Amino acid sequence: MVLSLLTAILAFQGGLVKKDIKVGVGPAAKKGDYVTVDYTGKLTNGKQFDSSIGRGPFAFKIGEGRVIKGWDLGVAGMKVGGKRKLTIPASLGYGAQAMGDKIPANSTLVFDIELKAINVGVKVLKKGSGAAAKEGDSVSIFYTGTLRTNGKQFDSNVGREPFDFQIGRGVVPGFSVGVTGMRLGEKRRVTIPSALGYGPGGTPDGAIPPNADLVFEIELVGLNGARK
Repeated sequence: MVLSLLTAILAFQGGLVKKDIKVGVGPAAKKGDYVTVDYTGKLTNGKQFDSSIGRGPFAFKIGEGRVIKGWDLGVAGMKVGGKRKLTIPASLGYGAQAMGDKIPANSTLVFDIELKAINVGVKVLKKGSGAAAKEGDSVSIFYTGTLRTNGKQFDSNVGREPFDFQIGRGVVPGFSVGVTGMRLGEKRRVTIPSALGYGPGGTPDGAIPPNADLVFEIELVGLNGARK
């Protein structure tokens, strides 16, 4: 009976095998959540083809299709601090397509994953109008950043020129996540966990300490050339 149930579960998830090395704490990650992970990927012969260790955590939205299907299915259900080994069949990985000279076609992949953070907190303070900002868009914002622990302000461009950037580039991951979906004139309060901010290093000038959660109040004043 137990074996039959296990076989049914594996068939339902396309042969994906999940093994929890360490169970984390708090709510479980689910479809639609933004998650931050550290990972190491290997072939079944033990040869490593990629790792975020020493490079910085990787952030993505579960179920959005930005990662291989085995990741969307395999990371769902993890809790912060949890570690999980995923064995992903080619059908949920890169299939018959080789990835350069590192991942041959039809490869089963093995990932060791640690979940560092779930979600960026977003509270809309004032609604905007028009199209919603998305990844790759050019935006202009006013912002004020404070430390979550004590409310100490570490930066602000209010009263100066707007800050221009492309969503997904040139800023910490949590900032891009927090601005995504904003409309012209909208104001938000965005709470960014350390793993999606400056992590264990903080900033070189010491304004943001290691492992600091951040709070930004953001106003979107420009989107792809259009201005408020």
